[in-house]
Amino acid sequence: MQYLLMIYQNEVEYAKLDAATSQKMMEEYGKFTQSIIQSGNFKAGDRLRPTTTATTVRVRDGKTLTTDGPFAETREQLGGYYLIEAKDLDTALAIAARIPSARLGAIEVRPIWVYD
Repeated sequence: MQYLLMIYQNEVEYAKLDAATSQKMMEEYGKFTQSIIQSGNFKAGDRLRPTTTATTVRVRDGKTLTTDGPFAETREQLGGYYLIEAKDLDTALAIAARIPSARLGAIEVRPIWVYD
């Protein structure tokens, strides 16, 4: 089964990290990503640009409305994701717990609804 692991973290707090801590976390991400590629769990994954670069699209009464930024004001923002293959939810949760940002923010694990 496929799962989307969404990485949430406070952008403001992340920006306050010193260069050495930030570099260490990026190295941890590299090791983590390589480990799930090698195990066969990795399907896709990317880091997202900050929410200041986002645009939200809504269609109401046939009119397209766009607004700058994310769709909701939150303390933590979606910063990236991994799409993985895992035999069950417990396996997906164990993989999510290994994501470096789990120590600073939250990882939402959601099963993918595959269209047949």
